[in-house]
Amino acid sequence: MRLLLVEDDKKIASFVEKGLKSSGFAVDLAETGTDGLDMALAADYDTLIVDIMLPGMDGFSLIRELRGRGKNTPIIVLSARERVGDRVQGLEAGADDYLTKPFSFSELLARVQALIRRAGNQTDPVSLSYGDLSVDIVKRQVKRGEDVIDLQPLEFSLLEYLLRNRERVVSKTMIMEHVWNYNFDPMTNVVEARICRLRDKIDKGYPEKLIHTVRGAGYVLKSEGA
Repeated sequence: MRLLLVEDDKKIASFVEKGLKSSGFAVDLAETGTDGLDMALAADYDTLIVDIMLPGMDGFSLIRELRGRGKNTPIIVLSARERVGDRVQGLEAGADDYLTKPFSFSELLARVQALIRRAGNQTDPVSLSYGDLSVDIVKRQVKRGEDVIDLQPLEFSLLEYLLRNRERVVSKTMIMEHVWNYNFDPMTNVVEARICRLRDKIDKGYPEKLIHTVRGAGYVLKSEGA
């Protein structure tokens, strides 16, 4: 999952960015409202976290501009302005949630996850599954049958992305954009290396293989008969 954080307070930005990355998210950072607008229009993010008091363009104006251009990306306002009128203004501008500073990172994380689930219209709000593979998004637990599989944060994010796109081929570029927070470099083998390690943990020792390479196209998570 790829997030955009629009925050000019370096201390808060560093705290939020590190927390989200350690939770398995790819995070891009914009320090001005104008940069945030340009980045949000140029790429597809799963959620935006936007401060209100920003140089260049305030958060309310940024949100209105995005909504006016048809961008429906879920947005959380993160602001020190805690008056009811400010919260109402944020929601009326088009934000989906409003969290005041100071805040608990665990609450921010829970709200981000809730918005992503809501945007995806998932019938199961806390887990993903395919065949005997199951992933608990909240507990960040992966199981194949009754076996618990230990994954590193990036491996978990990669598996979650494949599961959300199950039976659909995803390219290396798509994976890089949604799991890592930098543009695809065709010379790097980071995707192949991570897929290989993930396949060893998810498929090795099980009769049915779920993670498949589609030569020249990318990767897909599906049963062998699908």
